[in-house]
Order: sequence, then structure tokens, then C-alpha cells
Amino acid sequence: MDGSSRREQLYEVFADRDRPVDDLVAEGFDIGREYLDLPIGFLTRIDDGTQTIVHAVGDHELIQPGESCPLDEAYCRRTVELDGHLAVHHATASEAVSETALRTFGLETYIGAKVLVDDEVYGTVCFADEERRGGAFETEETVFIEVFAKLVGQALERRAYEQELEQRNERLQREKARIEGIAETSFDILFQLGHDGEFTYVSPAVEDTLGYDADELVGAPFAQIITQPTLDDAFAAYADALEGEPAENLELDFVDSAGDRVVIEVNATPITDEGEVVGVQGVGRDVTAQKRRERELRLKTRAMDEADIGISIAEAGDEDNPLVYVNEGFERVTGYDAEDVLGRDCRFLQGEDTDPRRIATLREHIAAEEPVLVELINYRKDGTPFWSQVQVNPIEDETGEVTQFLGFQTDITERKRTEQLVQLLNRVLRHNLRNDMNALLGYGDLLRDDAIDATDLGSRIVTTAESLVHLTEQARELERYAQYHREPRRLDVAAVLDDVVGTQRERFPDASVALDVRTDRAVCAGVELEQALTELVENGLKHDPSASPAVRITVADDGDWVVCTVADEGPGIDEMEAEVISKGQESALEHGSGLGLWLVNWIVTRYGGSFQIDAVDDGTIATLRLPAIEADQSVDEVARSPTVLFR
Repeated sequence: MDGSSRREQLYEVFADRDRPVDDLVAEGFDIGREYLDLPIGFLTRIDDGTQTIVHAVGDHELIQPGESCPLDEAYCRRTVELDGHLAVHHATASEAVSETALRTFGLETYIGAKVLVDDEVYGTVCFADEERRGGAFETEETVFIEVFAKLVGQALERRAYEQELEQRNERLQREKARIEGIAETSFDILFQLGHDGEFTYVSPAVEDTLGYDADELVGAPFAQIITQPTLDDAFAAYADALEGEPAENLELDFVDSAGDRVVIEVNATPITDEGEVVGVQGVGRDVTAQKRRERELRLKTRAMDEADIGISIAEAGDEDNPLVYVNEGFERVTGYDAEDVLGRDCRFLQGEDTDPRRIATLREHIAAEEPVLVELINYRKDGTPFWSQVQVNPIEDETGEVTQFLGFQTDITERKRTEQLVQLLNRVLRHNLRNDMNALLGYGDLLRDDAIDATDLGSRIVTTAESLVHLTEQARELERYAQYHREPRRLDVAAVLDDVVGTQRERFPDASVALDVRTDRAVCAGVELEQALTELVENGLKHDPSASPAVRITVADDGDWVVCTVADEGPGIDEMEAEVISKGQESALEHGSGLGLWLVNWIVTRYGGSFQIDAVDDGTIATLRLPAIEADQSVDEVARSPTVLFR
């Protein structure tokens, strides 16, 4: 039988679409083996560089279903690279077969063609023999193998399509059964609309949601139960669905049978029949209560965000309690943005001056899941300390388990500063008044003795009384400045110092006051700054016993700060006084004797700056750090909150 007849046999075999593909392939191999007079036939599957035998006939031990090898070691490697076929009648002498393939399989005769499924290489169909063929393959024989490969590919495509179709039908049947079950029991409304916008189906849930009988709505236009202002949106979505575009999460205002507004969230998709849109189907969910809760939540969230105090929520944990929410007030109080802190424990706000005893109290109550209220020093993002009132309350779920902690953080720096001021005034006035009055009493007793020089005692009494008067004047001045309204502004520090220096040169004509300004930036502070600088310069000149007292003032940039130093050549600050100022606090045995330096500190720290004083071998150096402000910056951009006294 010639090649043409053999091809006709193949066409007849593969024309039978009711037979399994494996049977068709098997019969095709029988025809081919007889026609080509080759004992081995096989179908391969090639995937990710591996060849696997899918179907095989013949006795070769390596060419059996399930056997696989790397494609590079197979005869078929060259076959899949060609557009047509590969035919080799003497493999040992052929360059088309690799030595590895020949050594592994030992096939001297081979003819094969690649199988395409959906225009992609599926594998190959091949015939082979371990014996050498008498001569080269004829054209009709190579045409036969190409026809066979093409028919196998078409059969595989058809089988894949039929399997997919069957699976899809099964899925559709399951989905239909599921939807029918859901429609009868779901709280959501399932519906279908025709081309005329009328309901063709409505699930029973519509009665509970809108009060309408489902059967009565069938045949009614959907527009009659949707109200403005969302009716236009409904028409637009319906028109888009008829054009094949689905609608997702569309919120529409429906009117129920009692005339009340009900918000329904609608999702809709087109209904197609053989590619043609024949209607619209979808599901509607009553979100009226949800929208009300969302509005309430937005109001509460807005109220929390706009609150002046810092509000935070942290997850309850074994050691760390990571933040999951902070409001805008928290950002304003601490200087941290939300993205800087979410996921972190709040202890990042603590620093070297945070009282460990108060931290221990805070942690003990949190560990015990108890409410707690403490006042402590925290630190802003820029490193400045502030007094914070921290209140933490545990939040329980419905089972009573603590799942979060609600925190409130209030900046109480102004109150604590005022408290410190009152304590300072009481302490210093009480201490100095007691000492000076004891001195006056002693001088009074001495006056009773006629042998005492009354002139000398009188001078001492006047000096002591003047010291008391000066102290009370300083106390009144400090109290007066503390009551000033805090008003940050742009100050030209060079101009302020020019006024201060000019005044002091007039008061101390024999003195030397040097001014060195190395910045052209202004500072952000209050007008009280002039009084603070006056106090420092005057102290340096007044307490220098030399005939020509000298003070050096230097102003320079330091990052975001302008640093002003006032250095004198006097006897230096008393060691105890310097220690009190350095620590920012007094003890039962250590008391500051004056209020001038406290006034300086009060003014500088009120605008977020800092003050430090140091005794050196040849005098005293006072250092003020003040927020710098560029020419293109506004006061609001630079203004800092008050910080704790002395840091």
C-alpha cells in the first residue's frame, strides 16, 4: 500500500471523534510501523528541557511510557528545532544525532516530527529501529510522519478543549446549584435584569431588606425603587453592564416599602449567551447600618485626630506593645510622624532625664493590665525634653481579654515650669531671707555693745538690706516675665545684642564689651531675650573686681541652632551655684543664691532653646542655644514648644 493510502487511513482513524485520543494514537502507530517497516513507535511530551515518553510500542526498554531523559540527550532534540521532520537512516554517520543519544538509546534508524498544541510544542511522534535502514527515507514517508504529527496535535487540542469544556460545565452546574442555594438563604439580594431594565428574577431576601414581595418585583423596572441622587449612577452602571463592563461596590439609595431610605451596595455583571449580552445579574447588600457606623467612626476619628492631646493605641504584647495608631495630636506633641512610630513601643520617647521610678510604675501597671497615670519627662524627635502626662488604659475584647492599650499624652511642660518657678521662688526667698535676717539680728545684737564700730555695722546692715531688696526685685521680675504671653517671633540677634552692648558700655564706661557675630540668620524667640542677654552681660561686668572688666560675646551657627556665648574674666561662678544650674535642681544642702540665672534659663527654654553655664580658669562662660530661622522660613515653621528647665 502506497503512502497516499496510508495517509488516508490516518485521516479516517482520526476523523472518529468519539474514540479516546489514546486509541487513535495507538492505531496510528500500528499503521506507521507497518508502512515504514520500523518496530518502535513513541509519542513524547517535552516540558522544561525534559523529554517524557507518553505512549510507546515496541520492545525497547528505555522507550516505555513514563521514562524520561534530558532533551539534550534525546534524538528529539534536533526534531523540535526543525520546521518539518527529522529522518536519519544511519545514525552513526549522521551529525543530527548526538553521541550521547546514540550511546544511550542505540537507534540507528529514526524518523520524527514535532507535535504542536495551540501553536506550542507539545512533544514529538517518532518511529525507530536499532538496525540501520537500507536507504534514505522517501518523500512520501516523511510526509506521512508530518501528517501523523499534525493529526496527533489536533486530537490533543480537541481533547484538551473537551476536557476544559466538561470541567467548565461541571463548574457551572456546581455554581448554579450553589447560587440557587444561596439565593434562597442569603441575606443579600440576588437579581437579574433584562434588556428593558425590568427585573426577571429577585431573590426572597428583598422582602427582609426592602419589604417587597420578590414575585411582585418581577417585571417591574429597577428605577422605580431607586431614588435620586443615585438613580443616574444606576442607569450608567446598567448601560455599562450591557456593554460588557461589570459594576463593583456601587452604592445606591433604594426606597423600601415604608418609604424609608436604604443604602444598597450593588455588584453587577453582564449575562452572556454565546458571547452576546442578554441581561444583567448581580447582588445587593444592605449597608445602611455599615454606612452609619462609618460616618460615626469618621466623626470619632476626626475628633481624635484634631484633639490637642496625643492619642495612641498599642497592641498588647509580652514585652513590646507596638503602636498601631497615633493621632495628629501625638504627632504635634512628639514631633514624630505616624510612619516613624507605628510598630514601635512608646519607650522610644524616653531619655536620660526620664525618671526610672516613674517608668517602673508605668510598666508595672501595664504588665498588670491596670490603668495608670504618670507625669514624666519625654523627648521629642528633635531631642528636646518636655513634661508629659501619660495616661494608659487597657482595652478588653468581648471575652474580657486585654488586646490593646489606649494612651493619652498631654504636654504639661508649661504647668510644670510654673510649678518649678513657684517652688524656686519660695525656696530661694525663704532660704536667703532666713540667712539675711539672721545676719541682721546678729548685727542688732552687736550694736548693743558700745565698743563696736557702729559705722561698720551700719554699712553691713545696709548691704544686707540692699541684697534683700535686690532679691525681691529679681523675684518680681522673674514672676512678671513668667506671666508674659508667649509670642515667638523673628529676632535679629545682632541688632538685639547691639542694643544690649550699647547700654552696658554706657553703664560701665571703663569696661570692655566685645561683640563677634558670625551668622546672618535670625533666631526664633520672644522679646524677653533682650533681658536674658542683658542679665548675662551685666553679671559679667558687675562681678568683675578689676578696674577694667571685660566681656566677650560670640554668636555662631550650629546646624538648626544659633549659639550665643557670653564669657567674662571675673572670679567665676560659685561652684555650688554652677552645680545647681548644671543639674537644674536644688537639694536640701545646695541652694542657688540668686534668681538672675534662673530668669535667663526661663526665657531661653520657653522658646525651645537651652542654657548652660560653665566655670573656667579665667572666668565664666554662659551658652545659649536658640532656634535659627532662615530668611525664607516662617515663624510657625521654626517655632518650638517650651522645654523643661535646664537640660
